[in-house]
Amino acid sequence: MILHRSRFALPTLLALTLAAGCAGAPSEASPSASTAGSGAPSRTYPDDDSAPAVSPVVPPMTAAPRGPVAPVEVSTPGSVTEMASGLRMPWGLTFLPDGSALVSSRDSGDISHIPAGGGQPSPVGTIPGVTESAEGGLLGLAASPGFAADRTVYAYVSAAPTNRVVAVQIAEDLRSMTTGRIVLDGIGTANRHHGGKLVFDRDGNLWIGTGDAFEGSRSPDPSSLNGKVLRIRPDGSPARGNPSDTPVFSLGHRNVQGITFGPDGTVYASELGHRTWDEVNVLQPGLGYGWPEAEGTEGANGEPPIFALHPDEASPSGIAFAGNSLWMGALSGQRLWQLPVSAGQAAGEPIPHFIGEYGRIRAVEVAPDGALWIITSNTDEATWGGTDPRPGDDRILRVALAGP
Repeated sequence: MILHRSRFALPTLLALTLAAGCAGAPSEASPSASTAGSGAPSRTYPDDDSAPAVSPVVPPMTAAPRGPVAPVEVSTPGSVTEMASGLRMPWGLTFLPDGSALVSSRDSGDISHIPAGGGQPSPVGTIPGVTESAEGGLLGLAASPGFAADRTVYAYVSAAPTNRVVAVQIAEDLRSMTTGRIVLDGIGTANRHHGGKLVFDRDGNLWIGTGDAFEGSRSPDPSSLNGKVLRIRPDGSPARGNPSDTPVFSLGHRNVQGITFGPDGTVYASELGHRTWDEVNVLQPGLGYGWPEAEGTEGANGEPPIFALHPDEASPSGIAFAGNSLWMGALSGQRLWQLPVSAGQAAGEPIPHFIGEYGRIRAVEVAPDGALWIITSNTDEATWGGTDPRPGDDRILRVALAGP
């Protein structure tokens, strides 16, 4: 029996034929709604040895909208171009003003530079003090909105005794860097559930997704930085409008690894669930999102998600907005999800792309030219949905978008 969260009406189960609208969908694509509830292949749960050996395959769902939502015209993926290859455990990706990008390596703490037109990654430097764990290390990157003048990039570092966000100065020639001040400290650490996403909004605020560090009780606790979405100024002070004048923007999250913004300012976040539902949420200041008492649409506490997908088809990480859609990388699901949205509400059924074609997908970002850049995550064997690396992994792929 599912206990639905109270703010929205009962969710609508969506029948989903995964091959439809999907480039290169293999014959072993996950079952559609017609087989929901049937057994799925065995899956390991490294954070919980009491998890079942077999998990159900169920269709995604959306929360019923608060009002009428007109169908929206969405972009469609076009050509795919390899921009870089040979990356080791890539995690975070951020663009520089010239259209080139920086990418982080989770286990080594290295930052590499990728030319705007693609090409061989070149080393920039290594962040000291990175503590590697099953999911920890050097995670998200975000270039300062004023990078052309200040040469500053912000990095989420899994370290001891706590996780932190640090400022890094990048040399003019992109061949060296200096790690400077600690911007925010005191984020609890563990073997897993670090969060790690960093992104700037149009007002110059830095958003940070954190995980519960394996202690669910931290998520609803407003005095903890774990299991939260944080919003700060570049100097580390709380952004104006945050509840209680702290870095905490929203709470009750399990493991937030993706944050993006719609053109109307709506804030979307992707969140790893436990066994049953991963979530895509619309964030509002001071609201709680239910963890650990609720997961997906199950449970009576917290704000419900606008989309919920089963971890076997998702285990989401990066998320980006383009063409009236959210584009979300899937680790276990080994696909790119397209989620149509309008003004903070679901506006269509989830559409999967590239099922199994490139393996696990970690980061998803919109490039200055409007295309998507996605990072594969096949050399990172410790995390969800492990798959053998393909020749040339890991790689950055450019996905052209056609349409609005």
